[in-house]
Amino acid sequence: MKRIPVSEPFLNGNEEKYVLECLRTSWVSSLGRFIPEFEAKFAKFSGCSHGVAVMNGTVALQLALAALGIKEGDEVIVPDLTFVATANAVKYLGAKPVLVDSEPETWNIDPGKISAAVTKKTKAIIPVHLYGHPCDMDSVMAVAKKHDLFVIEDAAEAHGAEYKGKKVGSIGDVGCFSFYGNKIITTGEGGMCTTGDAGLAGRMHFLKDHAMRPEKRYWHPEMGYNFRMTNVQAAIGLAQLEQIEKFIEIKRKNAQLYNSLLQKISGITIQPEMPWAKSVYWMHSILVDEGKFGCGRDELMAKLKEKGIDSRPFFYPMHQLPVFKGSGSDADFPVASRLSGMGMNLPSSVKLSSDDIRRVCAGIAEFAR
Repeated sequence: MKRIPVSEPFLNGNEEKYVLECLRTSWVSSLGRFIPEFEAKFAKFSGCSHGVAVMNGTVALQLALAALGIKEGDEVIVPDLTFVATANAVKYLGAKPVLVDSEPETWNIDPGKISAAVTKKTKAIIPVHLYGHPCDMDSVMAVAKKHDLFVIEDAAEAHGAEYKGKKVGSIGDVGCFSFYGNKIITTGEGGMCTTGDAGLAGRMHFLKDHAMRPEKRYWHPEMGYNFRMTNVQAAIGLAQLEQIEKFIEIKRKNAQLYNSLLQKISGITIQPEMPWAKSVYWMHSILVDEGKFGCGRDELMAKLKEKGIDSRPFFYPMHQLPVFKGSGSDADFPVASRLSGMGMNLPSSVKLSSDDIRRVCAGIAEFAR
């Protein structure tokens, strides 16, 4: 029986051609033509004037925070329900991640609860466009403006998603993307910061290259980082970017089929898409209500695995992780806790066929009450 993975990259474009150019010209490290071209074209795709390529999505967040001056003792608001990298990037700088619960409508950070988390030490908000669905950015930006806070969009899972017709990553001060192997486009590992601020882009370029002055080689007036992307990674990324519109179209088409089949099953809540949003469905995600469905999320995942269908649980909320012990309890974050306990990600690759999707949905329906 064919195994259906949760995700796998689609590398059938110019990836091999561009990588071979890197190998044949020996431009394999952090210099080469593909890096600035990838930065410029990804920034344009995302509705921004500047892109800064880095080695992964986590350091994209760290670099953005550092460039905005976040330091030890500062506080940064992050959603409780996110991948751990969002909160870790804050801690790497000695700052404190302050957790905010999710809203049930989009599964993203609840803008109505952000203001209550703001203190005199708060310097920034990191909204996460979870699983490819945009946050309510007007509300987030209104809170940021009221309290004079920076906004860093964690768009690691949402390349090309739109909020009221505007691409995510272009709304806040900085957008941060990941190009890990399971993302909408991949460079293997890799990331990007996008911004419309030339000065901020220059600051990020400076810091990511050991804070070395471009006009004075090996002169480092402050501590920087080695967060550079390689030309080989950028070559793969450029080839992927050439196909991104097709990938998003496939993701959305697959979501329509998934939703049409899953909404008929009692106890299954399908992934939301708000009227003001264009989701890219990085992961096709559902909630499993054990009482209505007949079994819990974990049992369903195990049963699907026996049928050769892979799946993943939602992220653990940050407050449940040992490293963030003391941030609160499930009672303090009821929505994030509920979503985490019920949520699962189904196979979401652009390689999925309609027959694959029907097989996944039939497998779920088989175990319904």
